[in-house]
Amino acid sequence: MAAGVGVVPEPLAGPRWPEVRLAAEERRRELVLRGPELEARVREGGLDPALCRLPLLQHLELGAGLSLLPPELCGLAQLRSLVLRHNRLAALPAELGRLQQLRTLDLSGNRLSALPPGLGLLLQLQALNVSGNLLESLPAALGRCLRLSQLNVSGNRLPALPPELFQPQLTLLTLITASNNLINLLPPAVSQLPALRTLDLSDNKLSEIPCELADCPKLKEINFKGNNLKDKRLEKMVNGCQTKSILDYLKSGGRGKGKGKMDSAEKAVSREKARKKKKALKKDDDEESDETEELNKLVVRVLHVSESPSSVLVTVTPNVKDVRPYIVCCIVEGMNLRPGNALKRFLVAQTKLHDDDCQKRTLATIATHDSHLVKGPLVYDARPSQTLKITPLGRKEIKAADLVRQLQVEADEQRKQKKRQNISGLHKYLQLLNGKENFPCLVDTEDDVISFPPITNSDKTKIRKSTSQLFLEVTSSTNLQACKTVMDCLIVRMAELNKFTFENQEQESVSDDEPEVTNDKPEDGEAVDLTLNKMASPELIVKQVRIVDVEGNLKVVYPAKTDLNVDACNVTVIR
Repeated sequence: MAAGVGVVPEPLAGPRWPEVRLAAEERRRELVLRGPELEARVREGGLDPALCRLPLLQHLELGAGLSLLPPELCGLAQLRSLVLRHNRLAALPAELGRLQQLRTLDLSGNRLSALPPGLGLLLQLQALNVSGNLLESLPAALGRCLRLSQLNVSGNRLPALPPELFQPQLTLLTLITASNNLINLLPPAVSQLPALRTLDLSDNKLSEIPCELADCPKLKEINFKGNNLKDKRLEKMVNGCQTKSILDYLKSGGRGKGKGKMDSAEKAVSREKARKKKKALKKDDDEESDETEELNKLVVRVLHVSESPSSVLVTVTPNVKDVRPYIVCCIVEGMNLRPGNALKRFLVAQTKLHDDDCQKRTLATIATHDSHLVKGPLVYDARPSQTLKITPLGRKEIKAADLVRQLQVEADEQRKQKKRQNISGLHKYLQLLNGKENFPCLVDTEDDVISFPPITNSDKTKIRKSTSQLFLEVTSSTNLQACKTVMDCLIVRMAELNKFTFENQEQESVSDDEPEVTNDKPEDGEAVDLTLNKMASPELIVKQVRIVDVEGNLKVVYPAKTDLNVDACNVTVIR
């Protein structure tokens, strides 16, 4: 070859995928690629190489059954958010550390057994989600991600969290979720995290909780349920008491430990607080004092199926086995949603349960119905997405597949308008249906779908301010105990809300921002009298619901004797 003459490289091929071509032409900063069609393309020819040549891309979401992540993808220098949840990734390229601008990395629901050390080079990383993988360790380099604020490692095989995670330099780390692992030790150094607000280590192998945890200055919410603690009093507290009570107990050193006990000055302050509290609660006469003591109790009365002939029967078909197999139901009476903001408080509480105890609906999903509008017996089934129809809350009847597509379009539009990666409402749960041809559904005796978990339930059984009897449903793709635990939390929260409504005596209202539909027209004042009679006490009645298979064999009944065994001083369960 003559000197100075080089080989002219072949021009790079253009985009194969229309979505990538459009993103290149429109110079897009966001791209979402997922669904069965994308999975088929990946199986046939892998990712479109042109995807790695979108220099302006800041948000990329891939849900196409990936088993390998090409290293070239790590050349997207402007990428700030990379979402790879629910793929088949077993490993990550070492080049991952090249994504210097990355703020959010979601690798949940894959098959990862290890994370590359290059993770520590992501100095801008703020949120890391690796839940639902096969991880047995986390790289020590994670401690170099000093801007990390949210870490979710739940549902793995971790025996411990790296010591490098508990250092005062991590000044922004506010949330650690590490439930459903094999963690057997929480180091006392956890107290060095100055911004930690939420710590979830439920369903692990912990035998002790360090007293130093009480020294975390910002800690507001902890969850240690499902651990076999040596201190049985503490174990009962973590299953039924508020975070503050648990931290106070730890601060005092715990029962019989002798560590961190209060000095004489602290004891004097504690006694003074107790004296003032006792004085404030004291009433002028015994009758009023007894009434106050009764009000402070949350009473939940359980009615067995034999005592509740109106109870609904739910039949589970074999179709749900590979989709979303677990369900528990019950009926709750005595909930007063008429006064003031009672209904709004209940809906807000349900949303918080979805975010916390249900782990963003990935562990379980709650649906609440007006029991008087539920036409039993019910069938829990899985049906083709193209034929399944539902009338979602606040929408017209639509096929489930069309609803998912419509919500996806809304989510994409919401991202563009708000110029942010996080989306709200039903849209943020769409990924839970990725790759599923059949969708789970709860169907009534008229063959109407009243629930489409984990997305929405039907407008047909929507709860209103006039609703006094609720049909509660919790489903899960994980395990049956998750359904029961979430249902326990829901009922206790309902009891707390009902007590709050009872004590505050808010003005009654039958309006819930739409005309009230009713078949009965009471005389003037009758509705108020009925409600007042019903709320003579805040007691809730929980009726059992049986779940059977197609042959009539009992699968589960809730609440059983082992359910609702809450160890909280203000809850009384009468069976």
